[in-house]
Amino acid sequence: MPSAAPPAQTATAIATPTATAAERVYRHVKQGVLDRRYEGGTLLTEGELAEAVGVSRTPVREALLRLETEGLLKLYPKKGALVLPVSAQEITDVLETRLLVEEFTVRRAVPAPPGLLDRLAALLEEQRRHAAGGDLAAMTAADRGFHAEIVRSAGNQILCRLYDQLRDRQLRMGVALLHAHPDRLERTLAEHAEILDALRAGDADTAAAVVRGHIRRVGELVRGPGR
Repeated sequence: MPSAAPPAQTATAIATPTATAAERVYRHVKQGVLDRRYEGGTLLTEGELAEAVGVSRTPVREALLRLETEGLLKLYPKKGALVLPVSAQEITDVLETRLLVEEFTVRRAVPAPPGLLDRLAALLEEQRRHAAGGDLAAMTAADRGFHAEIVRSAGNQILCRLYDQLRDRQLRMGVALLHAHPDRLERTLAEHAEILDALRAGDADTAAAVVRGHIRRVGELVRGPGR
C-alpha cells in the first residue's frame, strides 16, 4: 500500500502545472525577501522573475498576488511589485507579541520534559554550526525554531497559531539584525544557552528573565539608537 502515494502525488502535479509553477515563484520570491536578497524598496518585475524561475508570467502574477496578501509586497500594475520595508510599527507589534507569548510559555515549560530539553539542545547546536559557517539565514531559522519549540511545549494551540503568524516577520527581522550587528551572533547563542540552562535547572523565573532581556535587546538593536 505505501507505494501508491508517489503516483497519486505525481498525477496531481501533472494535472495542475500552473499551481506548481506559481508555488515555485512564490517560494523563490518569499525566500529572497526573507533572506534579504530582495531588500525593502526593491522593485520586482514579472519578466525578471519569470526568467529567474523558468516559468511564464501567469504563475508569477499568481505568486505576487499571494505575497501581497501576506504583506510582503505591494503590486503596481504594469510596473511590478515593490518589496515593502519593515515598518517601525511592525517591529514594535512583533516584539510586543513575542514578549507576551514567549515569557508566558517559557514559564509553562517548567518543569521541562527531557524531550524538550533534547530538542532545544539540538537546535542550539544547529545554530552554532550555521553561525560558524556564516549562514545567517539558516542561523535565523534555527534561532526562530528554538523559541517556537518552547512555545509549542506549552500546549496552547491558540498561542501556537498566533506565534506561527509571526514567523516570516521574525525571519526577515532576524536576518537584517545579524547583517547589521554581526557581533550579536555570539550573544544570541549565549542567551539561548542561558535559557536552556534555566529550563534544565527548573528555574522558571530565571528563564523568563532571560527571555525578556533577550527580546528587549533585540528590540533595541532593530529599532536603532534613540528609538
